[in-house]
Amino acid sequence: MVFELLAATGVLALLTMVPGPDMAVVTRRAVAAGRRDGLLTVGGITSGLLVWGVLSVAGLAAVLAASAVAYTVVKLAGAAYLVFLGAQALWRNRRGGAAAPVDAPPPAGNPWRTGLVGNVLNPKIAVFYTGLLPTLAPSGLSPHTGMALLVLIHAALTVVWLSGYVLLLAGARSFFARPAVRGAMERVTGVVLIGFGVKVATATS
Repeated sequence: MVFELLAATGVLALLTMVPGPDMAVVTRRAVAAGRRDGLLTVGGITSGLLVWGVLSVAGLAAVLAASAVAYTVVKLAGAAYLVFLGAQALWRNRRGGAAAPVDAPPPAGNPWRTGLVGNVLNPKIAVFYTGLLPTLAPSGLSPHTGMALLVLIHAALTVVWLSGYVLLLAGARSFFARPAVRGAMERVTGVVLIGFGVKVATATS
C-alpha cells in the first residue's frame, strides 16, 4: 500500500506542476498585489479543490461528470469567469499603461474568493477526481477513504507548489514592481487567462 501511495503522490505532483489557469491567476495576483494576495489566492484555489473533493467522495461530482448539460453549464460559467479575469487585467493595463505607479491599487475582488470561484467553476476537476483518483487509490483502503486521502494529498501538493511560486515572485518583487514589467505581466496574464477561458469553453470533455 505504501508503494501505491507513493506512486499516486508522484502522479499527483506531476499533474499539479503542469501550468494552467490556477498558475495564471496566482501570477496576476502576486505580481499586481504582492505576496499576501498571492497566498490568499492559493488558499482559495485549495479550498475549491477541497469542495470538489467532498463532492467526489459523496458521489455528487460523478453526477456532474456524467451529465452533459450540467457539465456544459459549469464549464461555460468557468470559461466566462476566466475570460472576465483576463479582460479585467487587460482593461486595468490599458487604463494605467506602462507608466502606472508602483503603488497602484491591487486588482478588484477578494483574492481568496477569486481562487475559490475559479476552481469551483472548473468541472474538469470533477472529472479528474472521479475518473483518475479511483485508479490511484491504494488497494488496502476503502474507496471513500482512499479518495479522501488522495484529495488531501493533492490539496497539500497544490499549497506547497503554488505557495513556493508566490514566494519566488515575491522575492523578485522589486523587478516585477517596475511599471514597464508590471504592465507587461498584466498584458501577458490577461491574454493567458482569456486563452484558458476559450480553451475551457471549446473543450469537448
